[in-house]
Amino acid sequence: MGSHRRLVPSGFNRGAVVLCVLSAAAAALGAVPAAAAPHGDPRAEVDRLYQEAENATEAFDRAGERAGVLRRQVSDAQDHIARQQERINTMRDELGSLAGAQYRSGGIDPTVALLFSDDPEDYLDKAATLDRIGAHQAGRLKELQSALRELAQERSETVGKLTELERSRKAVASHKRTVEKKLAEARKLLNSLPDAERAAYERATRGARQYMPELSGSAAPAGRAAAALAAARSALGRPYVWGANGPSGFDCSGLMQWSYAHAGVQLPRTSQEQRYAGRRIPLSQVRPGDLVVYRSDAGHVAMYAGNGQVIHAPHPGAPVRYDPVGMMPISSVTRV
Repeated sequence: MGSHRRLVPSGFNRGAVVLCVLSAAAAALGAVPAAAAPHGDPRAEVDRLYQEAENATEAFDRAGERAGVLRRQVSDAQDHIARQQERINTMRDELGSLAGAQYRSGGIDPTVALLFSDDPEDYLDKAATLDRIGAHQAGRLKELQSALRELAQERSETVGKLTELERSRKAVASHKRTVEKKLAEARKLLNSLPDAERAAYERATRGARQYMPELSGSAAPAGRAAAALAAARSALGRPYVWGANGPSGFDCSGLMQWSYAHAGVQLPRTSQEQRYAGRRIPLSQVRPGDLVVYRSDAGHVAMYAGNGQVIHAPHPGAPVRYDPVGMMPISSVTRV
């Protein structure tokens, strides 16, 4: 079955590229009929709705990640702009003082000023300094002009980032509503099945198992793989929450990211990116702690736990649990 991810309630994450992805995904989802085809298999329709929602969640997660980057960039830029403005104000004050000194000095003939000076030596020292003010002032003026140009450029770039962030926020909000609708349709359709069929669906699609499988025949994990697997096991039973990366709920890639963070490894946010987060290995060499990525679109990811089992966040309504590694077509295995 193809399902499993959910959108992060609190994020957004690549500019025009992200918006294109979101628009394309939203258009594809919008074309999906609101209910199962009259003569179709309801269980197959549930699978399809879940898979489309999961793929859409990946786009949501990417957008959320991009939005987070943009927010940090905007914050840093605003801090830098404030510091630059302070520097400019200081230069302006300094140039104003220099200009005033020149005006005051130039208003009296230097010879007369020397005659009336209480301290001729002090006056001569100041006069020598004023002779150099012109060159210094010219240099400071050039520096001020350069700083003003930089400030204008930074402000322009920051406005662009803020505009991009707002576009991303609106696109994500719209996309989130679309995914929520598809998930609601899937749940409604699943709930409409007779109890026996619904139970059979769960067994067939997930083979739900809440117990810890024996790891006989599997190499014991070590190092960061062991730490990540231990974290994933600690999340067993926690709910699937689309777009969430813990600690109270997870989508599939969110669980992998959270688990490996406990091992000191920062994984990318989405399953598509996580498949490239380490060394690709054949399934025959899989070890506990490896990431198992499913379907050709890399729309779902789980962690191998040994003994032919994976730990993952399956789909809405199903908690983090163990399932057979072959529950869906495997596209790749990654050793982090």
